[in-house]
Amino acid sequence: MQKEIKAFAPASIGNIGIGFDIMGLCIEHPGDEVIARLSNKPGLHIKAIHGGDALPLDPSKNTASVAVAHLLEHLGQSNRGIELEIFKKMPSGSGLGSSAASAVAAAVAVNALLESGLRKRDLLRFACLGEQVASGGFHADNVAPSLLGGIVLIRDNDSLDVHTLPAPEELFVAVVHPHVELLTKHAREILKPDLPLKTHIRQSANVASFVAALFNSDYDLLGRSLTDHVIEPQRASLIPGFYAVKAAAMEANALGCSISGAGPSIFALFKGVTDAEKAGLAMQKAFEKAGVSSTIYLSPVNRHGAVVF
Repeated sequence: MQKEIKAFAPASIGNIGIGFDIMGLCIEHPGDEVIARLSNKPGLHIKAIHGGDALPLDPSKNTASVAVAHLLEHLGQSNRGIELEIFKKMPSGSGLGSSAASAVAAAVAVNALLESGLRKRDLLRFACLGEQVASGGFHADNVAPSLLGGIVLIRDNDSLDVHTLPAPEELFVAVVHPHVELLTKHAREILKPDLPLKTHIRQSANVASFVAALFNSDYDLLGRSLTDHVIEPQRASLIPGFYAVKAAAMEANALGCSISGAGPSIFALFKGVTDAEKAGLAMQKAFEKAGVSSTIYLSPVNRHGAVVF
């Protein structure tokens, strides 16, 4: 058995606009890394967190260690000496699944370290329980794509009835992260609990047609489907310059554009990398006009998810 394992878990786009808490998409970068080591000191400990401002070292409060604690309990090894070292490669509150990536990377690293034989899918619940510490809710729209890769549909979060959807070969993503923080808990608190029947019908039709578009590699239908009638209108005001950024993406031939997860990052989907590159710069300029600096991430759909080095 190795004494040290390093794992990487990539960022993800939760909701994909139309699929609140039930859909997610994995991108190649950024992501978080976790090193898991065997320790002679009984129990679970966090040695250090690199790049994470004010993240807790207390194992009972950190998404990475909480995920591992649930894994160790499942394995009957709660007292096993494990040391974690966490490398945050993306900011918290970015809308890119930062807390999910930490939980996923830690669970994957410790699973490999202990040679438990569990599959990636077997780790899903543990990572979701870890991510819940940060988000306040048990949902897999970031954890599942970060762990498993690809585009995922969650039929039911409680039972983790998760399914991978096909990703068209030329589907490309541009994500622009404005350098402002928007915590998931706050972004959830503003949401209204009720939904008009007409809005429900329109949103349900878009989710269904989006799935059909993925199966048929129908980019035109995918674009027509990517209109969020429920969450985006409620959260747009939390993101400086949101509608100007979205307009810039659409003018640059985006199939569709919306909020990544809880925000403030904004994503757009494209057929091919050329338009994605052009749109990313246009979106960044729109943020600049709103007085906000930003970072661009371009990526095909990441079909692999978390990996061990």
